[in-house]
Amino acid sequence: MKRALICGIGGQDGGYLARLLLEKGYRVAGTSRDIHRGPLANLETLGIANDVELLSMAPNDFRSVFTALVSAEPDEIYHLAGQSSVGLSFEMPAETLDSIVFGTLNLLEAIRLTERPIKFYHASSSECFGDLHGEAATEHTPFRPRSPYGVAKASAHMLVANYREAYGLFAANGILFNHESPLRPERFVTRKITAAAARIAAGSPETLTLGRTDIIRDWGWAPDYVDAMWRMLQIDEAQDFVIATGRSISLAQFAELAFDAVGLNWRDHVRNDESFARPSDLLWSGADPSHAMRELGWKASVPIEEVARRMVEADRAKGEAATKCEADAT
Repeated sequence: MKRALICGIGGQDGGYLARLLLEKGYRVAGTSRDIHRGPLANLETLGIANDVELLSMAPNDFRSVFTALVSAEPDEIYHLAGQSSVGLSFEMPAETLDSIVFGTLNLLEAIRLTERPIKFYHASSSECFGDLHGEAATEHTPFRPRSPYGVAKASAHMLVANYREAYGLFAANGILFNHESPLRPERFVTRKITAAAARIAAGSPETLTLGRTDIIRDWGWAPDYVDAMWRMLQIDEAQDFVIATGRSISLAQFAELAFDAVGLNWRDHVRNDESFARPSDLLWSGADPSHAMRELGWKASVPIEEVARRMVEADRAKGEAATKCEADAT
């Protein structure tokens, strides 16, 4: 039985990855800064909270990282931890750099010192590329990050490549483009849109406020993307891979899809506020995932239309369940 350690198991990707690995027969351990707060919500939502071992680990504390590795004895490590919001990184640049860069460095160094044949996956990011101006990114596209989050991810990406080349670690970067699901927190704009569409369809009089809706992104389905993570650690030699659908649409189009799913015109319920825009937002982001298709046999299976529909349906079901609970309580 293979053993996997998921650093950052509480997030969207951590939950879906844990479920995938359990289905494949792995023993799965996952880290959180404080496991004493109880099982993590996403693991409960997926019905796997009792099937994983939870460990406390602070990624920017080397002793904490080393202790977690010794305790878990993993064959594979999936590093998904760290500050994950691009917008928040503009407000907290130092904290973002600390959690992402030093968290990655501590894990790499702990693997090196344990001298065990551990395979390491690092969640790199499309934000490393910056604004691509209509050019689809590949593994060879230069990095030009335009946010503290992007700078931190680019730095961590290069650390992974350096440890692979200098110390012979099996260390791979997954350069993941945007990927969504109902497990996204509402601070992410896609979930903000789908949750609002569901509430408005249920009778809420609110108006959804967004920043720029002309930004263009490549959005995929998160469960597809954790499968790519696993595949990266099953090949003989570690490599870096761009993971994306290969198709980009605007945020306005995503909003249209979400409101279409509940039979509404998005323009009747959305307004723009320039104060919501980031200091240096990316206007166009897209990718060519052909390397992953060739080497991993991986391809995105869920188109963006279906992603939006599934997210709205999940938010509608959640709202209906909450309404029923309130009715039962009274």
